[in-house]
Amino acid sequence: MKQLRIPAFLHDVFGEKQSIGSILAILLFGGILTTALYWSFPELTNQLPVWRSALALLLIFDIFAGCIANFTASTSNFYAARKTNRIVFITIHFHLVLVALLLRTDIGYSLGVWAYTIIGAFIVNALIGKHSQLFVAGLLLSIGLGSIPMLPGITPYMLIVCILFMLKVLFGFAVDHYGIAKHNTDEEASIGEK
Repeated sequence: MKQLRIPAFLHDVFGEKQSIGSILAILLFGGILTTALYWSFPELTNQLPVWRSALALLLIFDIFAGCIANFTASTSNFYAARKTNRIVFITIHFHLVLVALLLRTDIGYSLGVWAYTIIGAFIVNALIGKHSQLFVAGLLLSIGLGSIPMLPGITPYMLIVCILFMLKVLFGFAVDHYGIAKHNTDEEASIGEK
């Protein structure tokens, strides 16, 4: 499929080149799932000012859409080639806690899931270029996905947001899915040996 050159200000989201199909899939997944969540759980925004509701839904859309974007070759490869960008991106991912604060629900759980996700993402990121990276990411993700539904009294919509946030950051983002960083590390090692 034809690749579109992405404007520089969107590289952190889509990478440098992305297919129209991938862009549509990312936006549709984010939009449809956010709409379905709002439709299924109208209490999500009960008695909230419009600005809080809109901002919370926008952040939820970002989590959902980013979950898919991070699995594309363009986004994964963009960050694999830019270690500093990846660390900054992991560090600034406070979306989950902001959603909980805006919706006034499950703030403690969101802080816990956020902390586990960010610590896990840094562990996985430290393993870039190593064969164990995918296994460790899968293990940490499985622990998280198995534990979150057991949180007593978590609201169903925050359960969904927490799970996809963890998938997005810990597994979708922190993993070098296409081996670009490993390839770059191997090249640097072979140049150093010469």
